[in-house]
Order: sequence, then C-alpha cells, then structure tokens
Amino acid sequence: MTSIDQLRSGQPLETSRTNQNDLHSTLVKEGSSREVLQPRSDAFSISDQSRAIEALNQQMANEIHFDSTKVAAIKAAITNGVYKVNADKLATNIMKYEDEIRSLK
Repeated sequence: MTSIDQLRSGQPLETSRTNQNDLHSTLVKEGSSREVLQPRSDAFSISDQSRAIEALNQQMANEIHFDSTKVAAIKAAITNGVYKVNADKLATNIMKYEDEIRSLK
C-alpha cells in the first residue's frame, strides 16, 4: 500500500491490488505486529416480493406454454373469417390478470 510519504517523495506508485485474504496471509507470514485484518464476508437477503416472483417463475416453468393444435385452429378461424372474440371472457381474464399483479405489490 502506498503511504503519504511515498506520494510526496515522487516515488512510483504500486498499482497492483491486494484483497483482504492476501493481506491477512501476508501479515501473518511476516510476523507483523500490525493489526491483522479479518476477511470480510458479504451477505444478501431476498425480499418477499422476490420470493413471490420466483415462485411464479417456477410455476410457469412447470406449465405447458404452447399448444400448437390450438394455435393452428385459431389461425385457420382467423383466415376463414369465422374467429369470434368473446368480449366478456376477455374482460374477465384481463381483470383476473390485473388482480394477480396487484396482489404481488
């Protein structure tokens, strides 16, 4: 580590980085009387919302996402002009989706 005296004297600076584990083992090997730095440990926690999102991701991963037969039938109905949208069912599903999103907040 560069001291203030080295900076003032114009000596070249050391540019390599040392992590705390390396510094700890160096101080112990040299038998230094300086205070020994303990390795730092990092921690994190996951919020309840993150857990809920992960649960939904797992649930979706276990579901079948694509029904090629159903898609082909819908494409054919659209092409033939006979596809009908059930507005009540669509509105109900949109509201259900919105309620699910609100419950995650």
